[in-house]
Amino acid sequence: QVQLVESGGGSVQAGGSLRLSCAASGRTFSRLRMGWFRQAPGKEREFVSGISWSGSSTYYADSVKGRFTISRDNAKNTAYLQMNSVKPEDTAVYYCAADDSPRNFATSIAYSYYSQLGSYDFWGQGTQVTVSS
Repeated sequence: QVQLVESGGGSVQAGGSLRLSCAASGRTFSRLRMGWFRQAPGKEREFVSGISWSGSSTYYADSVKGRFTISRDNAKNTAYLQMNSVKPEDTAVYYCAADDSPRNFATSIAYSYYSQLGSYDFWGQGTQVTVSS
């Protein structure tokens, strides 16, 4: 089992910044692919960003590209989501997710893999982010 604990959420004004953290335990962190998803009230959970085992490959939804940055520190067993230039439409509960599958896949399908909820085996409890205009 993998335990994931998110932190860093809160309220921020539009144009501001937040950094979310996801602390993982229960598995070798460097063998976990990590993802961030979000869910706004009345909407489905959607992909935000994903990062490979080593951090060398990152993936972003178009809605956050250029504003959010995903990273990881394998020595600290922690993944991060730096959120800059936030907008009111970024308001949601943000979830950290982990995939412990050892499978490899072609680069051409990587974004599809990372962006699917079903690719992840473990989920955190979520952290609320509220952006006011």
